[in-house]
Amino acid sequence: MMLDRSDKLSVNRVLSASFDDFLIIARALSTQLRMDMFRQLLQGPMNVAEIAERFELPVSTAAVNIKKLEDAGLIITEMVPGTRGTQKLCAAVINRIILDAGEPVKTDANCIEILMPVGQFVDCSVTPTCGMVSATGIIGELDHPASFYEPERSSAQLLWFKTGYVEYRFPNRIPGNAKLQSIELTMEICSEAPLFNNDWPSDITVWINDCEIGTWTSPGDFGGERGYLTPDWWGVHHTQFGLLKTWRVAETGSFIDGRQISEVTLSDLNLNKSPFIPVRIGVKPGALNEGGINLFGRQFGNYETDLMMRIGYMERG
Repeated sequence: MMLDRSDKLSVNRVLSASFDDFLIIARALSTQLRMDMFRQLLQGPMNVAEIAERFELPVSTAAVNIKKLEDAGLIITEMVPGTRGTQKLCAAVINRIILDAGEPVKTDANCIEILMPVGQFVDCSVTPTCGMVSATGIIGELDHPASFYEPERSSAQLLWFKTGYVEYRFPNRIPGNAKLQSIELTMEICSEAPLFNNDWPSDITVWINDCEIGTWTSPGDFGGERGYLTPDWWGVHHTQFGLLKTWRVAETGSFIDGRQISEVTLSDLNLNKSPFIPVRIGVKPGALNEGGINLFGRQFGNYETDLMMRIGYMERG
């Protein structure tokens, strides 16, 4: 990436950091000076001499602290022509950091990963408020369930509805001689309120092959500040982002983000002979918290991902 003096937040990016990565970042931002330097660079690129002057430091001291921010991945630097030789230009590339506290499941299984765009559902039944948008505009008509049958639905990057469901079919890529170990489904999701409401609980349920896996209660429909991937044309008074949640079915039960939520196991899914794995995401009529669903694609919200299925399996001898 070529840096330019006119850049403002040169890269608008969210960093999802593991515990180890987060420790490096925390050390880089552990002094008030480096915190202030990073805030300054969020306003636009500066060279090291300018940073030194801004904070009344020797150039060598400024350079040492800039190096710590660079090593942590918070900024980038580039040597560019200056009035006297070359100069090191610095720019921030991260403006939000998310700690990924999930521990990977320890297993000897192989893993198949399948991404499914949120608009690629094969069946649905939705009630208003409802709608879909692509990265560039509205699909069909808002609050009209017929819009969910528009051919353009395949380009959807955000869809929402009050009650009902959308259903997807993931290809069953489990080898014939393998033993299934786990199925995970990860999505960015939240409740659905008119415009947005950060305090708007909704009971969101996932089914696999018509078997109810479990329900998660979303705390709200999040807005008021722009999602980091949400396009500028989508007003900030609308839903902006969700939470990243993972449903997992294993031999010992079903889990959401590592917390057991039902006794459903892999054998209950009866998937061995099916050419596809049906997944339904919805809000049941009569749910205690009937607060709807917003489901995000890779170009909306805070996480650059579609629906993601991970299939863990063991090769049989």
